[in-house]
Amino acid sequence: MSIEKFSVEKVLSVHRWTHNLFSFTMTRPAHFKFTAGQFARIGLMVEGELVVRAYSVVSSPFDETLEFFSIVVPDGAFTSNLQHLKVGDELYLEKISYGYLTLARYQQPLPQDLWLLGTGTGLAPFLSMLQDFETWNKYQQINLVYSVRTESELAYVERIQEIADLFGEGHTGFKFIPIITRDPNAALHDRLPVLIGNGELEKAAGLSFNRDGSHVMLCGNPQMVEDTKEALKQRGLIMNRRGEGNIAVENYW
Repeated sequence: MSIEKFSVEKVLSVHRWTHNLFSFTMTRPAHFKFTAGQFARIGLMVEGELVVRAYSVVSSPFDETLEFFSIVVPDGAFTSNLQHLKVGDELYLEKISYGYLTLARYQQPLPQDLWLLGTGTGLAPFLSMLQDFETWNKYQQINLVYSVRTESELAYVERIQEIADLFGEGHTGFKFIPIITRDPNAALHDRLPVLIGNGELEKAAGLSFNRDGSHVMLCGNPQMVEDTKEALKQRGLIMNRRGEGNIAVENYW
């Protein structure tokens, strides 16, 4: 991969949520533009070679810095090195952004309610969308559904409330719905496809999926995405193609 496609940026902060989850911020060059929901390609020099991975941007498109959310993959060529990031370290950032998990892809049905369904670090693009006033202006109801294995993995909870207070001021239709799959005492603890199939997710949201007005976005573990797509189809929703349909997914895995 040509290194000329990348700019060299500096790490500004690192936050460790758990032993295998962390987020970091880095400088943002003036030329780097993105739409909320898109991802960037970040590179590290590993034994003299540039290793690159895709990361959805957590930041608002209007922020002066870039933030990303990462999981540590055991023995992974990239994250096994990335996990040791320190302030001042250098990272490579490809100069263009990628991805189609953006609200602009929806043409029909017209927007009524937005369902953001994420597992693990798949929360990232949804945080970016929620830091865009257009999202709050466009949808009457917004449900952010975040599924993790344990309560300690529920990252960004306070930040989510801050975002809702700032960007959604006066908006009465926002709900944050956590799912903790390994805690039988959690209000919701089944996998997303199960909660969709048995109606428990809609019950928690106080809202039903609606083919004529629901926009549903999925990001996270590929198996979750596949299984959840099928569960949503069983509820009558259809994949978004060429701007029409309810279900949109990210495909950078």
